[in-house]
Amino acid sequence: MGALEVTAWDRWSRRLHEAVERPVTAENLMAEHQGRAGLLALVPGLLMAGGVLADVLGPVPYTGLPLLAAAPLVGCMVLPFRGAVITAVCACAVSVATDLLVNRPVLALVVDLLDVAVISVIALWLKWVVRRQGRRFAAVRAVAEVAQRAVLPPLPARVGALSVATRYECAYAEAQIGGDFFAVRSSPFGVRALIGDVRGKGLPAVSAMAVATSAFREAAGRMPSLGALADHLDRGLARFAEDTGDGPDALERFATAVLVEIEVADGVLRVCNRGHPPPYLIRDGTVRSLESAEAGLPLGLGLPEGELPPGTDTFAFRRGDYLLLVTDGVTEARNGEGTYYDPCTGLSGRGFRGASHLVDTLVAEVTAWTGGQRQDDMAILALTPDPVPPSASPAQPPPPV
Repeated sequence: MGALEVTAWDRWSRRLHEAVERPVTAENLMAEHQGRAGLLALVPGLLMAGGVLADVLGPVPYTGLPLLAAAPLVGCMVLPFRGAVITAVCACAVSVATDLLVNRPVLALVVDLLDVAVISVIALWLKWVVRRQGRRFAAVRAVAEVAQRAVLPPLPARVGALSVATRYECAYAEAQIGGDFFAVRSSPFGVRALIGDVRGKGLPAVSAMAVATSAFREAAGRMPSLGALADHLDRGLARFAEDTGDGPDALERFATAVLVEIEVADGVLRVCNRGHPPPYLIRDGTVRSLESAEAGLPLGLGLPEGELPPGTDTFAFRRGDYLLLVTDGVTEARNGEGTYYDPCTGLSGRGFRGASHLVDTLVAEVTAWTGGQRQDDMAILALTPDPVPPSASPAQPPPPV
């Protein structure tokens, strides 16, 4: 093998290795999608060229007509509306020009033109209907997104002595708005945080999210314990389900949730789980799932108070630790083989430069695990004590006299 062949082989092997080892990120997936879209845009033109060649060089008349008729149909599938119209007009013109080139009778020319034109009109009408429905769906989704932003306003980067980072990721553009929510508030008992997931999607889920987050913000500063706070949220969601009527979903309008309370000075973390995926404690590169010894039922079921009291678990939480709270969009994310993503494995052995870095890493991990094809929305909330206590910050020099 010559030197030139070796160089070409090395270049090809290097490109193949880069393609295989390239991480699956949202940016890479978008670039691949755009590349495939560019290739698909060439298909209508290739079909028209194949139809002309089949008519001119084919042994049987009209062999190219199916290809010419398929060009506008495919154009409506892979091109925007204007491009589809141009493709349809070009296909009709190419049909006429090809029949004139091969000296077909006028009647055959008209029949070929009508075949291509009728298919073009049907395809354009279907594309117009789909386009109109897409606009209506986009309007409804925009309303739901505005409502969701009102329910989930951006949280501050610091609450009390904790650094805070959040992320809400929709599964895909066409999905309905989900019911994932989170909130953080400082209280006399420590920093309290909430993450949860309302059953269902769309505007009803956003309404239930508003009830849960409003009740949390109103009561987080005065309820003496997480159990009492959870009971307050439970009663609020139960009343909301009663007030919304007796529809088929009224009795199933509940939410899973995890409530946490952190006292940074004492290094104490309390967790109250109401049927939600457990939070994760990250310490020195080790990820631990904080399973509750006595998990309560989801919120909003309306059970009598005190019949099934939720348990509260206590853990040590010191400086350098991270508390990660997620919804089932993370824990139920599956790869191509159907295996669920496990944060204990995916985040183990890693170091993080802060709460935001942890959230960014987790989003990238789930995106790579699923190949960008998540099945559900995911909400993420990360908390970590500030590296330097506020009281330990250096004092400012006195102003010059």
